[in-house]
Amino acid sequence: MKALEYTLVPTLALVAGAILAVFKRPAANFTSTMQHLAAGLIFAATAIEILPQVTHLADPAATLYGGALGVACMLGLKSIEARFSGPVILLTTVAIDILLDGLVLGLAFITGSKAGILLSIALTLEVLFIGITLTAKLNTAATRRLRTIATVSALALLLPVGTLAAIPIATLPPFYIAGFLTFGVMALLFLVTEELLVEAHETPDTSFASAMFFVGFLALLTIEEILV
Repeated sequence: MKALEYTLVPTLALVAGAILAVFKRPAANFTSTMQHLAAGLIFAATAIEILPQVTHLADPAATLYGGALGVACMLGLKSIEARFSGPVILLTTVAIDILLDGLVLGLAFITGSKAGILLSIALTLEVLFIGITLTAKLNTAATRRLRTIATVSALALLLPVGTLAAIPIATLPPFYIAGFLTFGVMALLFLVTEELLVEAHETPDTSFASAMFFVGFLALLTIEEILV
């Protein structure tokens, strides 16, 4: 249940991003800078907390199967985004993305509370910009602002749903836990390399924006050491 409590923070951040974008979307340079920061935070949480648990379980078969499934799911999601367009496809792919974020957060709590807390910090910033980006792509005319916010808020509920789905996984044998954790690692690395950084680079890079990736990494590493 502790995982659900921490899931509330990124859930509210997603809704906040929608509300912000409806009334005033942040400048492109600011968004790019924050996306670099979010990428650094998520990369750090993956490398520091989740990946060591995978190597600790030391099951090559589970790692291979879980990793392959993770890559296949992420590439499949990317393929759908590339081939189709329109609000329904957009909402569907974002819904899957959010559900996976919730699942990965729940998996992080399987490895320990500290891992879950660190990842919830990282995902909060990430989903904030999902809310901003999604709302900007939907129709945000004055008569539809409330509908847009309600739609994004409904999608935000998929975060705790995904976290709940991870709870039974904690009761499985180590082989399956290792597989699911590897799946989570692949999903997070895809999020960093193929979503956050790709979107961030749509705006011309600045040295400050690029540096924020490393600021995010070092910040989470420092927090992790403080929590030891």
